[in-house]
Amino acid sequence: MTAAVSRRLALAALALVLSWSVVVPRASAAPEGQLTWGVHVSLAPTWFDPAETPGIITPFMVMYALHDAMVKPMPGNPLTPSLAESWRASSDGLTYDFTLRKGVTFHNGDPVTAEDVKFSFERYRGAAAKTLKERVVAIDTLAPDRVRFRLKGAWPDFLLFYATASGAGWIVPKKYVEKVGDEGFKKAPVGAGPYKFVSFTPGVELVFEAFDKYWRKAPSVKRLVFRVIPDESTRLAALKRGEIDIVYSIRGELAEELQRTPGLTLKPAVIQAPQWVAMLDQWDPKSPWHDRRVRLAANHAIDRKAINEAITLGHSKLTFSVIPSTFGFYWQPPAYAFDPARAKKLLAEAGYPNGFDAGEYYTDVSYANVQEAILNYLQNVGIRSRLRPLERAAYFKGFSEKTYKNLAYLASGAFGNAATRLETFVVGGGAYVYGSYPDIDGLFKEQAAELDQKKREAILHKIQQLVHEKVIFIPIWELAFINGQGPRVGESGLGLIPGHAYSAPYEDVTIKKP
Repeated sequence: MTAAVSRRLALAALALVLSWSVVVPRASAAPEGQLTWGVHVSLAPTWFDPAETPGIITPFMVMYALHDAMVKPMPGNPLTPSLAESWRASSDGLTYDFTLRKGVTFHNGDPVTAEDVKFSFERYRGAAAKTLKERVVAIDTLAPDRVRFRLKGAWPDFLLFYATASGAGWIVPKKYVEKVGDEGFKKAPVGAGPYKFVSFTPGVELVFEAFDKYWRKAPSVKRLVFRVIPDESTRLAALKRGEIDIVYSIRGELAEELQRTPGLTLKPAVIQAPQWVAMLDQWDPKSPWHDRRVRLAANHAIDRKAINEAITLGHSKLTFSVIPSTFGFYWQPPAYAFDPARAKKLLAEAGYPNGFDAGEYYTDVSYANVQEAILNYLQNVGIRSRLRPLERAAYFKGFSEKTYKNLAYLASGAFGNAATRLETFVVGGGAYVYGSYPDIDGLFKEQAAELDQKKREAILHKIQQLVHEKVIFIPIWELAFINGQGPRVGESGLGLIPGHAYSAPYEDVTIKKP
């Protein structure tokens, strides 16, 4: 059997696997009651628009309520048919045909059509836009319910990028967006998800109401309220008083207090969200970070186990990678031992016996306590830095615009595989990449077109080995996101979608019956 025939057979088999039957909606009682979340970050209107998703998981906190996707991660299936009831890849891997679910409408009554799918892809400008638009040649609307994506070349990760690792497959109403414009859409968004937008008060709360015509099933809870409470102790106090029902991100002693409180339930989950420190100036020959020994010293300076015990009660996983351990093509790196003596020796060998001033360290304010602990360990070996916390939306916007220097916190809980993560955070041209290495870039191009899974795995493993050998990052942990819920909650939605950080799917969330 020739290699070409083998490839065609493999693609044909893939096409059969990717074709799914229609999900029949279940009859449900009328939505009732309200659940309120205590949210740990300031909500931003940019997260109301799938076109602007920045390669992190936070916008999906909103999008799983307000919008719907062609295909999306759901309980039991990371590629669940949603607005698309089925799809099929051609035998040569150059086209993907999607058939839309019949009778689905947006919240304003407009039907979801192939034109909306094409429009949503073409206006997408998020973190994966460059990758998708370089590789998708055209989108053809074959019928009101059929759309075809034509690719420049066979691309094994097309579905992952389109359906899970970006917002490109989350569909918005073409006519409405054209009528109100991009800014108008963010002020009054309309989607096809299980909940309709009601109101947004910046810095205070976001309110949704059930869309009882949602195709999968009518939601159980009538109103969802996302209340912004940046301070961790204030969030916990609100949960204890019954002012909120579900709380995000409670850590350290506060998590222990939540665990001890009658009626409250601690909900820790290790999510697909490694956190790490980026050494942004390592490509500048004048920077201390240009020396591999300095980067290695920083890794040996940090006691990750102690930080894990203190902040996430030991629930986080120490994987020493920026790739989630649950992802396809993951390679497990060796551990960096906590060894401050070795860190000081490496600094001295690099010409910094007294350490050096590392300037500002940029971070998302909601993880400032983690970064303070890291800075203290760096300070102990002579690497002196100052924390610069910013609100999450502004922080990631500044990062992607390449405005930072020195050190910066990074994390992502977005779906995908090792290749999607490497493309965003390691490979030249990635949304959050300040510099890259030619050998890694070359290998990445090689794997992108490789259809043999074993060969592709070997290449992606080699890339991850190079990331480790070059000491590109200071990996901290695979985060245990510690949440809590109060006594009114039946189903919180936390952990229903494996790896997902937040409650979802919202139509499955319930209030406990008296």
